[in-house]
Amino acid sequence: MPIATVNPANGETLKTYEAMDEEELERRLRLAEATFRTYRTTAFADRARLLNRAADLLDEDGAEIARVMTTEMGKPVKQARAEAAKCAKAMRWYAEHAAELLADERPAESDVKDSGASHALVRYRPLGPVLAVMPWNFPLWQVVRFAAPALMAGNVGLLKHASNVPQTALYLEDLFHRAGFTEGCFQTLLIGSGAVDEILRDERIRAATLTGSEPAGRAVASTAGEMVKKTVLELGGSDPFVVMPSADVDRAAEVAVTARVQNNGQSCIAAKRFIVHSDVYDRFAERFTEGMKALKVGDPLEEETEVGPLASERGRADLEELVDDARRSGATVLCGGERPDGPGWYYPPTVIAGIDREMRIHREEAFGPVATLYRAADLDEAVLIANDSPFGLSSNVWTREAAEVDRFVRDLEAGGVYVNGMTASHPAFPFGGVKRSGYGRELSGHGIREFCNITTVWHGA
Repeated sequence: MPIATVNPANGETLKTYEAMDEEELERRLRLAEATFRTYRTTAFADRARLLNRAADLLDEDGAEIARVMTTEMGKPVKQARAEAAKCAKAMRWYAEHAAELLADERPAESDVKDSGASHALVRYRPLGPVLAVMPWNFPLWQVVRFAAPALMAGNVGLLKHASNVPQTALYLEDLFHRAGFTEGCFQTLLIGSGAVDEILRDERIRAATLTGSEPAGRAVASTAGEMVKKTVLELGGSDPFVVMPSADVDRAAEVAVTARVQNNGQSCIAAKRFIVHSDVYDRFAERFTEGMKALKVGDPLEEETEVGPLASERGRADLEELVDDARRSGATVLCGGERPDGPGWYYPPTVIAGIDREMRIHREEAFGPVATLYRAADLDEAVLIANDSPFGLSSNVWTREAAEVDRFVRDLEAGGVYVNGMTASHPAFPFGGVKRSGYGRELSGHGIREFCNITTVWHGA
């Protein structure tokens, strides 16, 4: 895949870039290693000052970088501006909380004495250069939610971004440099995916994080395992959105539309499978389908647009294949389901009912504005359908019954359970999944500690 900005609204190639050669990659790896030796000793207050400056610059650049993101991958420009603001917020959150999150831990005095020590502690120390392999769908946020905690922990980062968002990738390197971070603290590597394996094998890379597809995650995890390097993986998701009879059905249907089509439906944590109790199924299906039909699809640079194009022609073709397979297998398309005429990689908001376990769309992630509807006879069946997926990223539950909430929290196989609302990430809460959605956590204290050397310090009596 070429490293290029291709506008998904019209298919026009705007900018192309040459991949970095081996000499430049070696220079950057040497720089990362050398920078880490000194940066790791900086004080939290100094790191926080730099990260807060980066947040200020990002706020100043918000409108401009939002247009770049929209032009590169097609998200509505209002959502792109919100993404930039969210990144600045996360930077400030880690700048404020990192010292506390990574403070020395003191074991119980009785355990210290029992160990034969005069005193002991647990200290979090940085690991070193971390390779981040990031996707195009949230081209700022996915990177910042790694970079902010990693930099505050004293690590340095090397970014291999998706090849269709090179301008955003280069902007991020420039942002951290303008904020005052030395050049080697955060570097963008303009390389193809084929170069990742060799870089990950380099001894100077101490760990890696990847957000992306399951095949990409398998490849990185395999190499990292061979090299005995820590990884964090956030892969696909096919999140359930369960609606029970006690729910505010109209509100659930309204939120369901946003939960499905955020970022043009190209989000790992977007709700994708809508599992509705039989008692309220017809009402929810009607309201939800009406909401999906009413969405404005169009030029993502226009303020009123709610759904823009998919990021790539291949992505649209993959989505079409899932819809067509379901239709051939007997599913009912309640709205959408047909590629529109005209330029750009658009696909309409689509709702499909009558899904069974043999359809591909039941097992595979639909990465675009396509929703599947399921009818559940009771709570037990709702849980069974929700868990009948290879993925387990997040989940959404709508009910006013406390006992039902307890049951869903206990039994849903997911990294998050959001009750009477849609899944959203926040720097204070851990983010990640189970099963084929990956392992490890980003954000919160859990995320900043993923790339730390958790060190026991013991002093003899």
